[in-house]
Amino acid sequence: MKNLLAFFLVSSLLIACAGNDKTIVIMSKGEATVDLNAGTIKAKDGAGHEEKLVAVNKADISFKLNTPTGEATVQLKENGLYIINVKNDTIIGSYQQYTSANQAQKVMSQESLAQKIDSLQQLSQGKNVSAANRNFFILPNQATLISNNPQAQVVGPYHQMRSAERVNGKDPEIYRFYSIKEIREMIAKLQALTVAPE
Repeated sequence: MKNLLAFFLVSSLLIACAGNDKTIVIMSKGEATVDLNAGTIKAKDGAGHEEKLVAVNKADISFKLNTPTGEATVQLKENGLYIINVKNDTIIGSYQQYTSANQAQKVMSQESLAQKIDSLQQLSQGKNVSAANRNFFILPNQATLISNNPQAQVVGPYHQMRSAERVNGKDPEIYRFYSIKEIREMIAKLQALTVAPE
């Protein structure tokens, strides 16, 4: 009887914990210190882009942030994939349609180029940004739910990923993020392609 009672108690605890998966990508400039027990994330203004991946199985979790832009508290209630920005810079990104390696090299038309430039300009200004559009403008000291799928992937700033592979015949769910500096440089490069050669 004792063993049966212990089994039901453990089963109840596992059921209570099941389905609370959260994957958290912490983006910082220089290394960030994460203490899950204390619920704190500390970051200083360092060099380079750093990312930490943390998996949590809790229904509701909050973090106190201590970063170059000050202190804040963020709360993660829903299950899924989150980004917490502890940089002193805004992070901008969106969902990326699956592209195979051979399609990634496809030549872009002038019309597609103009649309891409317009889209990037709007993103850099925080316009037309919404979870429904699957694009994001993440200010410093902010946590944002990117997807309800904790297995979705994030490609962070300064990463040179060009294509992705299908997994078990399914397209991967990928979100690509940039710093504002990267977005501005990308816009300038694309605009240079719209100028006809003399």
